[in-house]
Amino acid sequence: MNRRRFIQTAGGAGLAAGSGLSGLFTDLYAFGNSANLSRVEAKFYKKHPDREVECILCPRLCRLGDRERGYCGVRENQNGTYYTLVYGKACSIHVDPIEKKPFFHFLPQSRTLSIASAGCNVNCKFCQNWEISQVRPEQINHVDFPPSLVAESALKYDCPIIAYTYSEPIVFYEYMYDTAKEARKKGIKSVVVTGGHINEDPLLELLPVVDAIKVDLKAFHQEFYTEYVRGELAPVKKAIEIIAKSPVWLEIVYLVIPTLNDHPEKIREMSRWIRSSVGPDVPLHYSRFQPMYLLKNLPPTPVSTLEKLRDISLEEGLHYVYVGNVPGHKAESTICPRCKNIIIKRTGYKIQKVNINKGKCRFCGNKIPGVWT
Repeated sequence: MNRRRFIQTAGGAGLAAGSGLSGLFTDLYAFGNSANLSRVEAKFYKKHPDREVECILCPRLCRLGDRERGYCGVRENQNGTYYTLVYGKACSIHVDPIEKKPFFHFLPQSRTLSIASAGCNVNCKFCQNWEISQVRPEQINHVDFPPSLVAESALKYDCPIIAYTYSEPIVFYEYMYDTAKEARKKGIKSVVVTGGHINEDPLLELLPVVDAIKVDLKAFHQEFYTEYVRGELAPVKKAIEIIAKSPVWLEIVYLVIPTLNDHPEKIREMSRWIRSSVGPDVPLHYSRFQPMYLLKNLPPTPVSTLEKLRDISLEEGLHYVYVGNVPGHKAESTICPRCKNIIIKRTGYKIQKVNINKGKCRFCGNKIPGVWT
């Protein structure tokens, strides 16, 4: 398959090459099929009699017979040994601004080399990247992109950050972990964009090799997770608490879906939990929903709803609450909680002004939590 044909067939789920990346991958394009998958032993599983294995990476705890795969579709029991099938197999590669993730308090205006493999350990009915997250790896185009080459590419294309994103990085844990270690050797930082559906031990092992994590908190009641995510809320809350106690920078995104997770009383409860369990300085992003995938019967979130929920969180003592997916909204900008001046002016993914000096508000000297240099 030549390069032009690959790009035509990949569609929205394939590789998007930007900033000169296409030249790097000209000879690496390969159609994703079973013969081209990886066979790297997975971390975090237990062996049982009769060649059974139990995956302990995420709360699903999949128990699998020989030749069976986990819920994620990218980890397989082969004769009693559990393997990841997507190690070094990138199905999406982009150069993005860090603000797109979104991270608002982590190296503003930085370029990120963003990578993903196929697969996910939940099934959100509103997933915006379902073409890669809800398929098996042999159903999608990918390239061989090993950790050392990812790190080298980040350097080559002036990306001080590698982002593990688009699908669910937890399901390509080994690939992410080794890439983050390679990146750190070269002075490149790593950020993780995740739903947080991970067990405690794997998370604790990951934290020392990454620099920031953004968790998508889907709702603050289990009923929503059961019906629309097919996952569990409790382990996500636990993961957020663990990250908050570590040196890793944390931000939280809450996609607001009309009538389903926009109830003011739940938002108030969530805001109080964040303040008491995580702290008032964690950035919280209320993101606007757009109809897609299996949830097309609802309209986009009214901007007034986003503003109302933001006001609730501010009332409950959170200091940095944002409105997302509404380009030009005033709540895209960072406001100093002490003097109320705009200290980072944003419009969409573009930053127009930064009034932070050595981590402090340039107007009043208030310390602004984040990673600024």
